[in-house]
Amino acid sequence: MTPLPSRKNEAFRYTDLEALAGVWPVAPEEIVIGPGASEAMSVVELGANDVARHLVVTIEERGAFDLRVLNAGGGFGRIAVDVRLGEGASFTLGAAQLGSGGQTLELVTEVDHAARDAVSRQVIRSVLGGQATGSYLGKVAVARGSDGTDAGQSVRAMLLDRTATANARPELEIYADDVKCAHGCAVGELDPTGLFYLQSRGLTPPQAKRLMLQAFIAEAFTGAPDEQRLCEAALARLGEML
Repeated sequence: MTPLPSRKNEAFRYTDLEALAGVWPVAPEEIVIGPGASEAMSVVELGANDVARHLVVTIEERGAFDLRVLNAGGGFGRIAVDVRLGEGASFTLGAAQLGSGGQTLELVTEVDHAARDAVSRQVIRSVLGGQATGSYLGKVAVARGSDGTDAGQSVRAMLLDRTATANARPELEIYADDVKCAHGCAVGELDPTGLFYLQSRGLTPPQAKRLMLQAFIAEAFTGAPDEQRLCEAALARLGEML
């Protein structure tokens, strides 16, 4: 049996080891996108049970994969995604984490640009209230010879209460010269000026918060094949949190 990891393992630095033990070991879910193929997938976790999933994705030459994640259910929710990109391949990840109470939510990604001219985009949005903890650990690795790589990570978290915690670690590991790689990370609270403006237009404080958070979360799902369904599910969860 695979031993339970410790926090010395970087990918499990912020995890709830007691909760993880209840769903360990985690069987890898293999996904292969063939040459020139284009596929999409949505992972929606809204149930009451603890969950841990590990997606292992291979995108072959000129293939494309669009993955969207809504991580919002159970006391513990962990989604790990490992991606290997072939030449000219494309990977899109849009993920939202919505936590309240004492939830621990985690998204851990490693995107390996193993060949030339591959593109990856990651947009991660978290909304956390109560004593919830939300973590994103994301690594982009660019191998030697993978010139023409274009990789981006956008990570933002919104805290509804000062007792909530957001952890974020976007990471770039680059061994090629001709690449375009960038990441951005921010943790903050709702803009009081924006809230005041919406309330001055007749919205109640809960309605103003809901509208601003809806726009914030929607950034993770823009362009998804099932964008409307994902946004509706996220909005329903936000309604429970506010």
